[in-house]
Amino acid sequence: MMHDDYIHCLREHVGQQPIILNFAGGILTNPQGEVLLQHRTDFDAWGLPGGALELGESQVEACQREFKEETGLDVQVTQLLGSLSKAMQRYPNGDAAQCIVTFFKVEEISGALQAGNAETSELAYFSLEELPEIFSPQHQAVLDYYRQGQFPFYD
Repeated sequence: MMHDDYIHCLREHVGQQPIILNFAGGILTNPQGEVLLQHRTDFDAWGLPGGALELGESQVEACQREFKEETGLDVQVTQLLGSLSKAMQRYPNGDAAQCIVTFFKVEEISGALQAGNAETSELAYFSLEELPEIFSPQHQAVLDYYRQGQFPFYD
């Protein structure tokens, strides 16, 4: 059974204590090879589009849903890039989680870039050699692996 807000439901029971969460995200590049980044409203910083799996959802489905919600784009997954699982993340609201993140290479199918939603204040393409500060060490590691052509990656 699918749950619309699994994390919210879980947090009602466990509060802010550390939990393990599964995330999926993707790298989308433009014809110039620049990568799409999302300026996140929660951290007020840049990162890759993606987010937590909802109950009953696959990693691919979560990646596609999160891209649609955060960027306005419909994407298809074309390649598994890797998985990172050891990082702890503390959120601005005090929640803590060990994040298991699977990243994919994705291609745009349809849609138009749309920022200004609850999770995204801005969207922009950046050269892999001139990235802004990234909010998450995991996201930075993914970008480093991708820039160096080192995938699949895992920890």
